[in-house]
Amino acid sequence: MSLQLRSRSGPLTTAVTRDLDGRAVVMVTVTPTEALPGLTTADAVTLAEAIRAARDQRLPLVAVLSMNGVAIDEGLDASDGWARAARELVAASGIIPLLMVVHGPLTSGPALLLALADVVVFTADACAFVTGPRVVEAYTGEPITSTALGGITAHHRSTGLASMVVDDLDAALDAVGAVLAHLPDHVDRPAPRIPTDDPTDRLTPEAGDLLPASPTGSYDVRKVVEVLADDGHFLELREAWAPNLVTGFASVGGHSVGVVANQTQALAGAIDIPAAQKGARFVAMCDALNVPLLTLVDTSGFLPGKDLEWRGMIRHGAQLAFAYARATVPRICLILRKSYGGAYIVMDSRYMGNDLMLAWPSAEVAVMGAKGAVEILHRKASPEERAELEKAYEAELLTPWVAAERASISSVVTPADTRRELAAALDLLATKRERLRPRRHDNTPL
Repeated sequence: MSLQLRSRSGPLTTAVTRDLDGRAVVMVTVTPTEALPGLTTADAVTLAEAIRAARDQRLPLVAVLSMNGVAIDEGLDASDGWARAARELVAASGIIPLLMVVHGPLTSGPALLLALADVVVFTADACAFVTGPRVVEAYTGEPITSTALGGITAHHRSTGLASMVVDDLDAALDAVGAVLAHLPDHVDRPAPRIPTDDPTDRLTPEAGDLLPASPTGSYDVRKVVEVLADDGHFLELREAWAPNLVTGFASVGGHSVGVVANQTQALAGAIDIPAAQKGARFVAMCDALNVPLLTLVDTSGFLPGKDLEWRGMIRHGAQLAFAYARATVPRICLILRKSYGGAYIVMDSRYMGNDLMLAWPSAEVAVMGAKGAVEILHRKASPEERAELEKAYEAELLTPWVAAERASISSVVTPADTRRELAAALDLLATKRERLRPRRHDNTPL
């Protein structure tokens, strides 16, 4: 397929099938012109046709977008045009990978297209917003620049729209290629195997050494992922947004995996609203595109707070539970240290339907920590009695063995044997298939 059309003084929109890092993709590019930088009807039609062609050919879509809204002089026709593109994106979602690059401004209604993609890469000079600085100032009285309103800092740290931020277009296409290495061309294919010379039986005692001696100490969970992964490679997505939860791609024994991990260096790994949204979106993408899930757990629970509850912690926390519960790809969960309360459940616990639940001997699986439990159960005890009760609680209940006795944990493994166990499980689960009940669609909590 090779399409190119230039609308009347509008952006130049091209759509081609090309090779990107050894993968055939449909690439559509929208580049504004100085005369009329808005999206015209013809441009929108080309964009919609490119998305449909990618879906029909079962090839990943890569869209490089830059435009200042729609062509105002075309009226509603231009707006209807990007609506067609939005509908085609929704029709292709979950069938092929949808990857977008923002290279320059992307404003007004067409900016919403970004949130329909699986992965969005921003270049350094990109910005995106629905309502521009002039309108914002007129409405709020607060002057603001385009960069402050919708630049890379806003979307990398505050909104989570940017999966990755890079310097320029070449780096953006390299990033897209790196993501595609972990994704299949379409839903009817498994995730690609990634060549590696890293032995699957490599012992990994250094993974356990990363945990601090103090149960309240923090560590970088990305280092644990790198120890367990093939060749120490981990491709992180949305690293600056909701840093208390880490998401990204790795491979173990050549099997591509999507990694979800609590990060104790931020909010002690507690789950707040952005973390729940980040995890749910990533889990849903991996499940839609046949990428197995590896979840690493070290969290004391949901982050408490009046503001969080009023903003909908119940609804958003349920998004993470919903995403895991409906996922049918191979799912392995490993508890590294703390796994308390509701957060234990939503981080792909055994009865959420995972395939294998592992724990290190350092795992603490309980409704809550010792201090909180003793304060509730023994309110009238003296400080000395509470200290003894906390020690007894830790010794008897804050271990993986009680959970293992109740089949909430499949197996307790040492850090040294973890990579070998993960690789063996992924080999075994490679042929996993689940038959889904026919229905129109589920009703995701939003």
